[in-house]
Amino acid sequence: MTKFSERLSKLREAHESLLKRKNEPEELSNGIYTRYKYPVLTAGHAPLEWRYDLNENTNPFLMERIMINAAFNAGAIKFNGKYCVVARVEGADRKSFFAVAESPNGVDNFKFWDTPVVIPQLDEPDTNVYDMRLTSHEDGWIYGVFCTERKDKSAPEGDTVMAVANAGIVRTKDLKTWERLDDLKSYSGQQRNVVLHPEFIDGKYAFYTRPQDGFIDVGGGGGIGFGLSETMEHAEVKEEKIIDNKIYHTIKEVKNGMGPQPIKTPEGWLCLAHGVRNTAAGLRYVLYMFMTSLDDPSEVIYSPGGYFLAPKCSERVGDVSNVVFSNGWIKDDDGRILIYYAASDTRLHVAETSVAQLVDYCKNTPSDNFRSDLSVQVIINMVEKNMSK
Repeated sequence: MTKFSERLSKLREAHESLLKRKNEPEELSNGIYTRYKYPVLTAGHAPLEWRYDLNENTNPFLMERIMINAAFNAGAIKFNGKYCVVARVEGADRKSFFAVAESPNGVDNFKFWDTPVVIPQLDEPDTNVYDMRLTSHEDGWIYGVFCTERKDKSAPEGDTVMAVANAGIVRTKDLKTWERLDDLKSYSGQQRNVVLHPEFIDGKYAFYTRPQDGFIDVGGGGGIGFGLSETMEHAEVKEEKIIDNKIYHTIKEVKNGMGPQPIKTPEGWLCLAHGVRNTAAGLRYVLYMFMTSLDDPSEVIYSPGGYFLAPKCSERVGDVSNVVFSNGWIKDDDGRILIYYAASDTRLHVAETSVAQLVDYCKNTPSDNFRSDLSVQVIINMVEKNMSK
């Protein structure tokens, strides 16, 4: 056996071991959800064929020609009986792309499809794409709404940082062939974290938006918006109603945005979102929840206070530390929900819960009263209730 073939054999063995590793639920959960021990996707899950030239003549040292930096921020969908995620995969060149990985059970054994997703380009090509939300819409299409980033044409000469973000839109029937539609048109500045509602509202397509003044800072914008469009082929939201604002001294004081598509329940729409606040160590991203009315998804009916899920232990370490982010979850027919969340812009994790648990959490968790003394009183009320028994 040559050194090349020996090294290749070891690489394949290690890769196969990673893909087949059984995941384990944490022993004691908080009763709201159960985290799983291992990430479901990492840079190491990327196929060897993406990273290595496997020809000994052209790559005698078996070098990693195309390095993968991270796999995270995945949209998710149950498709043909498989748990599929469309992950954001980032190369060493900082360019992100999308790739489909599937699992038989949703918690381990995720394997990427043979090649990444091909996103057709518009007249002005995307410089970078990321964070696709998947929506199986009642019109029969699976839509992917993602962030498309391009250099800001108004940037001063020599400025290589200024950028413009918008919502790109694709649709598919098989997760393999994707049709590109026009980017979302809106009138409230730049757009990130845009999500398509799965049902028509008054015969129109409904979008959850996140208007912002600039590429990074939301400025006077921000909050989760809601607006309607006549079509998807040329999506245009003329008016946006902010349904969930950023608020001072909360987990969403800097900015907030919708996560995956809402989940319909008999008592309302379950909504998962991310909130951002500033700390001495930089921005901290957490997840939080709220519920909206079945009759009017723009009306928030329950809003539990504080974060729902925050970075924990090793999840706090990565390319962008102290961050959790989710743009994908899957509901099974039996009510089980798998939440796919990324840790520190590096790897993808999963937590398991149910419709019943999340509805209970949203309805019965105290809301934020926005003052320390009132938070103390909520605790005292709980203590007195417990002591009375």
